[in-house]
Amino acid sequence: MSGHWTDVARSVGLLSADGVVSSTIFAEMSALARRTGAINLGQGFPDVDGPQHLKDVAVAAILSGENQYPPGPGTPELLHAVAAHQRRHYGLDVDPGTEVLVTAGATEALAATILALTGPGDEVLTLEPYYDSYAAAIALSGAAHRTIALHPTADGFRLDTADVAAAFTPRTRLVLVNTPHNPTGTVLTRAELTVIAEAAVAHDAIVVTDEVYEHLTYDGAEHVPMATLPGMASRTVTISSAGKTLSFTGWKVGWLHGPAELVTAIRTVKQFLTYVASGPFQPAVAAGLADEDGRTGQYVAALARSLQERRDLLSDALGAAGFKPVTPRGTYFVVADAAPLGYDDGVDLCRELPALAGVVGIPVTAFCTPGGPVADELRSFVRFTYVKETPTLEAAARGLARLGR
Repeated sequence: MSGHWTDVARSVGLLSADGVVSSTIFAEMSALARRTGAINLGQGFPDVDGPQHLKDVAVAAILSGENQYPPGPGTPELLHAVAAHQRRHYGLDVDPGTEVLVTAGATEALAATILALTGPGDEVLTLEPYYDSYAAAIALSGAAHRTIALHPTADGFRLDTADVAAAFTPRTRLVLVNTPHNPTGTVLTRAELTVIAEAAVAHDAIVVTDEVYEHLTYDGAEHVPMATLPGMASRTVTISSAGKTLSFTGWKVGWLHGPAELVTAIRTVKQFLTYVASGPFQPAVAAGLADEDGRTGQYVAALARSLQERRDLLSDALGAAGFKPVTPRGTYFVVADAAPLGYDDGVDLCRELPALAGVVGIPVTAFCTPGGPVADELRSFVRFTYVKETPTLEAAARGLARLGR
């Protein structure tokens, strides 16, 4: 492996210091769960399907013959549904014909956006810890990856405004903001987002937001889209998907919207990635987005309430076991410090947890720059998901209780 591809492999933890290609910690932990029969709280996908009435729409689309390539930008009903959703929830005026693009999940939207808008000589800022695909897409573009640390506090993971100011340089081309945030569960406040927005304006940077958990917030936390802040709609690309909100992660229906000239550039790249995807699922997602006063809205509200209860169940179990959990205000995940248990290395603990507690987690260092200061600060932290049925989490709690004895 040489040059550029070496950088990409290293960015996602696939290349060791001696140049050996290996599997990621995510694949390792999933294999460990299968091999040991441990409860897999590492991978964040639901263990039950989303609403039946939306599955019925997808089946009807298949039976009616909607099984060939859909239109490149997305089906008209989904484009209009995305625009209507943004207007209804956030007051954003989005043109479905020129400012919306349907993608193969949010992951493709992120990759196409980064590849379209950045290149060698540019810098891309992300929060750290960061979702693992960010580093890979940035490496593929040839841009440099810089980060803004999120620090654990009594009020969740928070930004330091001095860190934000220090991260921007004259080469900053794009700022990728993820809120609600994976892996920490943080929901950035309006004040925190304003600090980032003002720095982006000062450096004439584009902002890209990953908002896939936008409807899954707890304790009254407010999700504030960056595009709603003064002056930001003209420089923000907003990304979301149906996977988390509707519990259909395998359908891979995502979307983005932003200024027409940016969306055109992204669409140019996207057509050479998947071209199109998820044809018969697009009408189902459109129906879901359009039905927020009916069955779909009731489902999403109930899901958020249920996830808050499951978050509390798992957080309490982690605390009782000796971890120090950081209470998340959104997403599927809770991050917990294992240092009080006597473990200063989350990787080592995760490899031992199946035998110790019958549970699998993911070390938070998997979401950090290898060897960097954030990885060092969070070395003892582990991420667990609570997007599992309550009996599964109760069984995990019983296993975790063995650690506290």
